[in-house]
Amino acid sequence: MTPTIRDVAERAGVSIATASRALSGARSVTPDNIERVRAAADELGYRRNAVARALRRKVSSTIGMVVPQISNPFFPAIVEAVERQLQESDRELILCDSQQDPSIEARRILALVERQVDGLIINPCDMVRSAPAVRAAASRLPLVQLDRYVQGNVSDWVGVDDDAGIQMLIAHLVSTGARSFAFVSSKPTNSSAQLRLEAYIRATSRLDGRSAQALLLGEFTMDWGRSAATQLVSGGHLPDAIVCGNDVIALGILRELTIRGVAVPDDVAVTGFDDIGFAGVCNPPLTTVRQPAEQLARESVRLLDEQTGRPNPPERRIAIAPSMVVRASTRPCPD
Repeated sequence: MTPTIRDVAERAGVSIATASRALSGARSVTPDNIERVRAAADELGYRRNAVARALRRKVSSTIGMVVPQISNPFFPAIVEAVERQLQESDRELILCDSQQDPSIEARRILALVERQVDGLIINPCDMVRSAPAVRAAASRLPLVQLDRYVQGNVSDWVGVDDDAGIQMLIAHLVSTGARSFAFVSSKPTNSSAQLRLEAYIRATSRLDGRSAQALLLGEFTMDWGRSAATQLVSGGHLPDAIVCGNDVIALGILRELTIRGVAVPDDVAVTGFDDIGFAGVCNPPLTTVRQPAEQLARESVRLLDEQTGRPNPPERRIAIAPSMVVRASTRPCPD
């Protein structure tokens, strides 16, 4: 038979109310009673009913999070950083993967809302098609968009300054002598892809005597990187540098160039964006833009907490400065 709070109270020799307060961490219980109640709970194998507790307190101590694709190494890094932030306040994270599908994403969001999480952190998979579900959820509970965002004024947003990151990469490549460029990224259906594309066009349009040779837009996947590399090599006119919309694409490009006997960076330089764990151990190690995962997580949790108990808080947008990590996939800068 499953032990109840009454059983714990009887074993510890205290009232049910005292046992309940002791297990919830209330300060009004003496240290001696806390120790006796916890010992009794351990002996009996008692576990608190989190759902019932949430209904009583109207606080679940859980935060929901939805990401577009957990198989992309960038997202697990962000999830882990958010989880570490929540652990500091004894909260748990419930994670959902939208599988890059707005209809699945909408179901995941609704499920989390109905589970009565205290707030949501969402990385929407589509700027337009994700908007109705994100907007509906934001009207019901605290919500922060992290990394990507939907069109319109919907909620707080925290992300990296994509424009600054691309500008740093182009400036670095120019300093190493690059005069022609190709941009390989995702189609601009999400805000990250859109912002990085726009930043690349702006950065290269200001370069006198240099050319942005090609725009190849597909998906944020390694397979797309390999396909794009095949197109560039088959075209017979490799640019001096290939700027990738994320590291996963860059890894696919590096793999395909190696297979085809193209030397990086001697024949062509390659850059990424995100600085996922594999970026430093691929061959050659990848020059990329580092997203500060811990800072992104800290700011998103802070904004979420500041929304709690505030009806219709003003929407805030925080763009965090990235940093560039120069590795062997680009030529060294001249002294």
